[in-house]
Amino acid sequence: MSKPLVALLSGAGISTDSGIPDYRGPGGLWRRDPEAEKLVTHSFYMADPDVRRRAWLMRRDAGALGAEPNAAHRAVTELERSGVPVRVITQNVDGLHQLAGMPARKVLELHGSARSVVCTHCHARGPMRDALARVEAGEDDPPCLECGGVLKPATVMFGERLDPAVLAEAVAITKACHVFLAVGTSLQVQPAAGLAGVAVDHGARLVVVNAEPTPYDDLADEVVREPIGTALPRLLRELAAQDTA
Repeated sequence: MSKPLVALLSGAGISTDSGIPDYRGPGGLWRRDPEAEKLVTHSFYMADPDVRRRAWLMRRDAGALGAEPNAAHRAVTELERSGVPVRVITQNVDGLHQLAGMPARKVLELHGSARSVVCTHCHARGPMRDALARVEAGEDDPPCLECGGVLKPATVMFGERLDPAVLAEAVAITKACHVFLAVGTSLQVQPAAGLAGVAVDHGARLVVVNAEPTPYDDLADEVVREPIGTALPRLLRELAAQDTA
């Protein structure tokens, strides 16, 4: 008999304990500085070299590449290592699930990765660290080293489509899972938010772990408002115990 599949949709709230601010919460970046949203909007980024310069400085100063996984990320890895089939679908671009030890093939990054850069012309990729080192050395808008094109983080900016193959895999996992945990996400950004509804429609148990109410709370079997760093490890330990019972 196969073990029940656990799907975990993670949003910015799972990484705030690692020092990475959320975007839409009460103290979120977009609420504090609406202008910052321009720096990650594709049309503004491509059209305005000044927006790109500010965006590179924001990335340099944010220090996100130095962030470490926290107890919530580690708890997900522990559940996977206990033998429970786990798939992570993340709206985050920080790579912290993989740094915590989750196999990369079991993590779907819906919005891409801020740990890499991609050329918007020739699509060459490289490490974000190398691009930031060029900024630190004085290049305010470092071009692609292969073709001279505009470099951007390998993330899905506002105005860009999600990778259809990644989204299709996320939907397939959601339809197949037995438990769907939505953790640290406002469940307001589509199409990721809609996965919670897809999970319920296909018979999964929905658990929402988030500081603020979400549009899917009424569909959830359980809603947890406690801090994620303590609530998620407890929930996942309970899941593992049920699985071995």
